[in-house]
Formats: sequence, structure tokens, C-alpha cells
Amino acid sequence: MGNTTEYILETERLYMREMKQGDFDALSRILQDEETMYAYNGAFNDAETQEWLDRQIGRYRRYGFGLWAVILKENGEMIGQCGVTVQPWKDKEVLEVGYLLRRDCWHKGFATEAAQACRDHAFDRLNADEVCSIIRDTNTASQRVAQRNGMKVTDRWTKHYRGVDMPHLMFSVKKDTQR
Repeated sequence: MGNTTEYILETERLYMREMKQGDFDALSRILQDEETMYAYNGAFNDAETQEWLDRQIGRYRRYGFGLWAVILKENGEMIGQCGVTVQPWKDKEVLEVGYLLRRDCWHKGFATEAAQACRDHAFDRLNADEVCSIIRDTNTASQRVAQRNGMKVTDRWTKHYRGVDMPHLMFSVKKDTQR
């Protein structure tokens, strides 16, 4: 069929692939939405969105993974991002399953579907013993996704981001306990 897109993960309703510069507009619909970005203390501007995209592309080169574009199979639209990233937590680095979807795609199970696939990818392909999701204490929707991903709160920490102290919870799951 001539489709040269390389999908990293596939679920029942979604594909995930590396983001590229051509995804800037779709990414902007997510990162520049005030309500979607409340956990980040507000929407991003164009420069911050480009920096975010560049950071993901850099992660692909450095680690072979990062936040991937989440593509809805039914129409080929990028509806969000989900993946595995290396994140600082206190005095160490941890593997995090992160997810952020366009607001009109909330409450449809897409985040859970994508996050579970990324958790399994981390265990099966990246040989992780444990993965986590680091979530702002006020972000109850993302906390519910983490719980549906088999995770429990294992730690707390206040991060300083964009000039604000933000309490965060670490949800985590070990490889042997998640399935």
C-alpha cells in the first residue's frame, strides 16, 4: 500500500509513532490548550511547543524512545502523545509512562489504552523492572489512568516548574505485579 509510517506500538484503536516536525500543528492543539495544560501551570506558546517537540526528537536519538504521537486508527489523526521517558525524581532517574491527550479525546479510554501499551513496552522491550507515572497532586484524571495501569502511589515530591511549587505523586508498578 506504500505506507512508510513506522508504528512503534499498536492497540485496538490506536497507533503510536515517533513525532516529527510535521506534527507541530497537532501538538499545538494539545500543548496550547489552557485546560489541557492546567497541570503544567498553563498553555505553551509556539516556542515552548517547538522546544517540547525538539526534546522528544532528541530523546528518540539518545534513548530510542520518548513520548510518541498517538494516532487514532479510524481517521489517522494525532490525538495526543504517550510514551516512555527518563525523568528526574529526587536524586535519581526513573522510567516514566507519560500521556497527554487532546481535550476532545478525554474520557474515552484512549489514555489508558495507550499507557498500558507503553507500560508493557517498557517491561517487554526495554527490560524495565519498574515504571512510574509522575502526576501533579491535583490531576485526578491522570491519577485514575495510572491506577488503571496497575500503579499505586509510592512517593511524593514537590517540583518547582514555571515559577510554581507543584506537589507531585509518583505512581509505580513493578514488572512482576502488573499482569
